[in-house]
Amino acid sequence: MGFEGEIWRVRGDGQEVGEILIDDADFPWLSGRFSAGPGFGAVRDLFARELALAERDDEDHWSEWEAVHDEIRGRVSLASPDGPVAEFLLHIQGDRAWFRWSDEPFGQERSDG
Repeated sequence: MGFEGEIWRVRGDGQEVGEILIDDADFPWLSGRFSAGPGFGAVRDLFARELALAERDDEDHWSEWEAVHDEIRGRVSLASPDGPVAEFLLHIQGDRAWFRWSDEPFGQERSDG
């Protein structure tokens, strides 16, 4: 799909959280090598908590996961080489990141007229 080799950027609070060098594209997911930036320390625990909740399988974990995901979305942004994306679901673990994105907010139908 032409994504491999692209660098996507994660920013938060006016500083670089990290970069993702795309090395695999399995639509709708992209994944790649994550290089942490100076702002990653401020959100590292959020990403660890998000993954831990996603792997749980109990009654309440999805509502907890949604709250953590919302906090991530409120604190970081994701930008493709063409600029910021409107919506994303991003996982970071160690030196790997994988995500899906949309140019429009998830769940919104496009109206063509």
